[in-house]
Amino acid sequence: MAAKKTILTKDKIVSLYMNYVLDHSEKPKSVYHFAKMNDFTEAEFYSFFGTIESIEKEIFKMFLEKTVELLNKNKDYEMYDMKSKMLSFYFTFFEILTANRSYVVLVLKEHNNQLKKLMQLSELRNSFKNYLIEIISDDFRTQQEKFQNFQEKAFQETSWIQLLLTLKFWLDDSSPAFEKTDIYIEKSVKASFELMNITPLDSLIDFGKFIFKEKIYNK
Repeated sequence: MAAKKTILTKDKIVSLYMNYVLDHSEKPKSVYHFAKMNDFTEAEFYSFFGTIESIEKEIFKMFLEKTVELLNKNKDYEMYDMKSKMLSFYFTFFEILTANRSYVVLVLKEHNNQLKKLMQLSELRNSFKNYLIEIISDDFRTQQEKFQNFQEKAFQETSWIQLLLTLKFWLDDSSPAFEKTDIYIEKSVKASFELMNITPLDSLIDFGKFIFKEKIYNK
């Protein structure tokens, strides 16, 4: 009796794709090749994804979705202020990236073309911006006078740049357990939120000193 064929799902395709990239140090040459290697049809593939590149984009989006899912499982998370939510997001997101570091480093460092890297992160960018909208609280808008004139789109774009800079720092981090990335996250998130306050100087100077030390003295 023939073995029953495993039902193909989006998550299964993603898992097969990540394994392929890690085993071969490159992405599949074509949908046909990828499907044939894993015993499913092109038609089955196209019911979930339009191109190989769309899988790459989906993976980073799934990392973010898993992050938000884990955050929402914490019953105290909803009571956190904006800065605490952002810190929780960063630490959880980079824990997930660390669990998949071999894949993330391989696919992001293969492109010297920065535009291709950003295209690969386009779905992550959209999902992250949606997350930011969710955590901007009415209380924060009321308490922070400067935020009343601080457009949400500007906040989203600067936060996205901050996430990219943190990702770059993490990719280059060789410290045990990536402890320097944890320090970077704490200092950068604190500094970014104090930029919307009246007295950001201390945190900005502290963050600047940390970056200067890492980039200059640790070459």
